[in-house]
Amino acid sequence: MSDLELVDTKLVFGGEQRRYQHDSAVTQCRMTFSVYLPPQVSERPVPVLYWLSGLTCTDENFSTKAGAQRVAAQLGLALVMPDTSPRGEGVPDDPEGAYDFGLGAGFYVNATQSPWSTHYRMYDYVVDELPALVESALPLDGRRAIAGHSMGGHGALMIALRNPERYRSTSAFSPIVNPAGVPWGQKALGAYLGDDPAAWAEYDTVALIGRTEHHLPLLVDQGSADNFLEEQLKTERLEAACEEAGYPAMIRMHGGYDHSYYFIASFIEDHLRFHYAAITA
Repeated sequence: MSDLELVDTKLVFGGEQRRYQHDSAVTQCRMTFSVYLPPQVSERPVPVLYWLSGLTCTDENFSTKAGAQRVAAQLGLALVMPDTSPRGEGVPDDPEGAYDFGLGAGFYVNATQSPWSTHYRMYDYVVDELPALVESALPLDGRRAIAGHSMGGHGALMIALRNPERYRSTSAFSPIVNPAGVPWGQKALGAYLGDDPAAWAEYDTVALIGRTEHHLPLLVDQGSADNFLEEQLKTERLEAACEEAGYPAMIRMHGGYDHSYYFIASFIEDHLRFHYAAITA
């Protein structure tokens, strides 16, 4: 893995919105990610929220649409935003060019099936390689939380449940909570992982909730007017799993909101303050 290459920086709310590239040993391609460093880094290292975006997104969707930097600057909270999949020459894509698989749709798993297994290892990238890189190169103090939207909401909840010692809290907007039981997830998990249901369950929030003994602070926001809610997101399955497992999650339904970044921008301040409170408790 090569050193970080800074490719862009902008001043925003007294902090810096940066974009980096590096050669990834995990995904075996050039990766791009974004970072927001709040103004407090001039005085001390700060905690960090990792944000995982959804289908078709890059590292820039959240940084340009969510409006998170204002509150992050107030709190002294860094934001790290990876890409949603490997990219570049030689990285395979959906043969039919569909938006819900392949490039922009890594589902935050470690693929085991050819030809995906060479590059599509976003789980290891998000959990291990990226934090090791940014937390050694940037003024971050090692306290982490993780959040995301849609496919990234699936990734954030799943990664936190599998690695509770690494994160102080987790949250999601409109997450795919049961990928093993909905079309988006079945397509992706079947191709990346093969036909073994046990392998799918390792990346399924509903399945993981009942197996964890660690109850991280967990917040989910879902819009009632989300056109993916009934077929793909299945929030009610997460509510049922948390109730059965006795997991004290905060799951909120918001009337009239859809799946877009307008929804995220409306409630991102709640999420940032939720994570900052958990990180500094």
